[in-house]
Amino acid sequence: MMRGQINRLKTDRGFGFIRSANGEDVFFHRSAVVDNDFDRLREGQEVTFESESSPRGARAKNVKVVA
Repeated sequence: MMRGQINRLKTDRGFGFIRSANGEDVFFHRSAVVDNDFDRLREGQEVTFESESSPRGARAKNVKVVA
């Protein structure tokens, strides 16, 4: 699992970006959020996630807010 911070959210479009510990921005879709409601996420929250490759670059899955 990687750690990062929610950098940007587009709640009206259902996606956002996580700034990983190494400084990379990783895309995530609302369907990747686990144990939390996407609409309750806020920029600056710390999260853990797994990264996978996609045709458009890195994509996060299993996104969980750090308590």
